[in-house]
Amino acid sequence: MTQTLSRAEFRARYGPWALVAGASEGFGAAWARELAARGCDVVLVARREEQLAALAREIELTHGVATHAVVADLASHDIAGALARAVGAREIGLLVYNAAQPSPGAFAAQRAEDLSRALDVNCRAPLLLAHHFGAQMLARRRGGVILMTSLSGVAGSSWVATYAATKAFDWVLAEGLHHEWKPHGVDVLAAVAGLTDTPHARSTGVQVDAMPAMRPEDAVRDLLGALGTAPYAVAGDANRAALTMLESLPRSQRSAGLSTSTLSLYADAPKRA
Repeated sequence: MTQTLSRAEFRARYGPWALVAGASEGFGAAWARELAARGCDVVLVARREEQLAALAREIELTHGVATHAVVADLASHDIAGALARAVGAREIGLLVYNAAQPSPGAFAAQRAEDLSRALDVNCRAPLLLAHHFGAQMLARRRGGVILMTSLSGVAGSSWVATYAATKAFDWVLAEGLHHEWKPHGVDVLAAVAGLTDTPHARSTGVQVDAMPAMRPEDAVRDLLGALGTAPYAVAGDANRAALTMLESLPRSQRSAGLSTSTLSLYADAPKRA
């Protein structure tokens, strides 16, 4: 659907405001820029105030749309209420939940509070924000929700066990809402990313240069083209081929293969599944 919409049509279908959670850099900033290019005013949500302010100025100057920067911690247990108050009367026609807490490392060595934060950021917040803003979209019988997920969510994986589990949650949630809400005019998409060269990925120890990685801008355009047409979309031909291969394997082999691949991407991880 979205590939054929003009700027005015996209804004009418998914605007006037889009909200991007986790917008300060990388994938989130790419989503914000692309949605602004398609005519939406953009609410930018993240913890880093200076980066949000700079991105807001850039988007306004480049695309001629309005922005509203909201500094918020997506792990907050009142995140839905806090964003509802921050948004005010602005009509959110598209929610993009991009934020994620990756928590790589040996599971037993991680702190319980870090695992709990991963659950809050990766699962609790997108669930509650989809519930809050989705209800408004259903009442208007138009809008869209995009939940960013990952190829990690296709099966359990060593070193990113918690992250993979949370991304599976996002993937399944988006698929379910796609079928539940589509008859009522609201499009929902699980946006599946593979290895992508972002500052956040590099900061977690991923050896981005060890394998071909997509640029977030290219991945976003690829994924956005599927909104309104499918319950999920995978960014990039190589990632789509990888998913097809993984899905052809028995689940035990799929998990073992993902573990081996994942371990190879982290310099400090043991190099065997």
